[in-house]
Amino acid sequence: MKELKEQELKNINGGAFKIGIGLAIAAGVTFLIGLVDGYVRPLACR
Repeated sequence: MKELKEQELKNINGGAFKIGIGLAIAAGVTFLIGLVDGYVRPLACR
């Protein structure tokens, strides 16, 4: 096993879950839930 130096450790990329991707997925799921809810249970405006 090779021991990495500090600079080599800073240059490692990959495997990370980006916050922007997570927010985009959450927004898409929320939109789809609202869309389905609107068709299944339509409420009249008050």
